[in-house]
Amino acid sequence: LWHSDSSFRPIPAKFSLLSARIVNPKGGNTEFADMRAAYDALDDETKTEIDDMICEHSLMYSRGSLGFLDYTDEEKEMFKPVLQRLVRTHPVHGRKSLYLSSHAGAIRGMSMPEARLLLRDLTEHATQPEFVYVHKWTVHDLVMWDNRQTVHR
Repeated sequence: LWHSDSSFRPIPAKFSLLSARIVNPKGGNTEFADMRAAYDALDDETKTEIDDMICEHSLMYSRGSLGFLDYTDEEKEMFKPVLQRLVRTHPVHGRKSLYLSSHAGAIRGMSMPEARLLLRDLTEHATQPEFVYVHKWTVHDLVMWDNRQTVHR
């Protein structure tokens, strides 16, 4: 699933890295989508519509979409939804980007069906080939990315 690491935590991961030690001869590529370019490519009406939206991110939502539904009360408390802006402005250069993740399952003030359709549509837009880099791993590769501006799978 397309995601941003730890978006379900109150303070999500800024950066992540992967290093290849063993590479499967078939498959195993990692895809990265540029959320800055995806935001820039939206029409002005959509940008205005989504600019102030707040999403609820939860590990239980993303895992639930894969069929994992049995959680203890402790897990439900630990992974209750956190709020994240749908459009974020980078603190250093000020560029706007979408903040999407498979952990996002609701948008404040929207019905569940409306929110999920919008999130699905935005994810489909943001993960079009022109916004995606596919990393084909070789042993000892090291890849680092900014979770504030990319999603990956």
